Amino acid sequence: MTKFLNENEPAGVKSTFVLVHGAWHGGWCWDRVARILGAGGHRVYAPTLTGLGERSHLLSASVDLTTHIEDVVNVVRWNDLGQIVLVGHSYGGMVITGVAERMPDRIRSLVFVDAVVPRDGECLLDVLPPPPGVDGLAIPPFPAAFFNVNSADQAWVDSKLTPHPTASLTEKLRVTGAYRRIPTKVSIRAIGNGIPLPDQSSDEMSRDSNWILHEIESGHDIMVDKPNELALILEKIS
Repeated sequence: MTKFLNENEPAGVKSTFVLVHGAWHGGWCWDRVARILGAGGHRVYAPTLTGLGERSHLLSASVDLTTHIEDVVNVVRWNDLGQIVLVGHSYGGMVITGVAERMPDRIRSLVFVDAVVPRDGECLLDVLPPPPGVDGLAIPPFPAAFFNVNSADQAWVDSKLTPHPTASLTEKLRVTGAYRRIPTKVSIRAIGNGIPLPDQSSDEMSRDSNWILHEIESGHDIMVDKPNELALILEKIS
């Protein structure tokens, strides 16, 4: 798990961020943003979800969305975190919504970075076209070019991507609406992301004063392509 602390932690910590990656990725994808936030005096956790990245050896048929929600819940619980800024990228939107349903009182801000905002009873494959390999244990990663990652970083990203556990994309999420109690909710969308993310919630967000909406000219992996811009928005939110 990537963890960046400022030298004076905990007394000198400004805000605490928990950054959750999307499908096929790992905590590694947040390194640039985490370093910027850490240098600014913030405490940052970027856990890798079970079965992915450096934890790919834990891949099994039992790894599902609930597993990934528990991964993040345990980071918050075992590190005694509170008033966190919880950030999810892409599939990570499913995960952070599940976490927010479990512990809304520990979360100050909920941030969806080019991410799915699920409704009750939905799984990721209900809102996105199913990729090849859905019937297997894990779905092979798409190449970085599919996400419109900048050309300089495509080979690096390709070298890090790992198969994603299928069960996490097919498990339906129970959403009671508890996450709506969180004071600040933010959607950051990538313009030119290459991914057909659903806009099912865009109209609702634009009519809801509790949502803050941002756009960044970037590929889908904003934290890789535009880490400085993303970190600046996150710092303002905090």
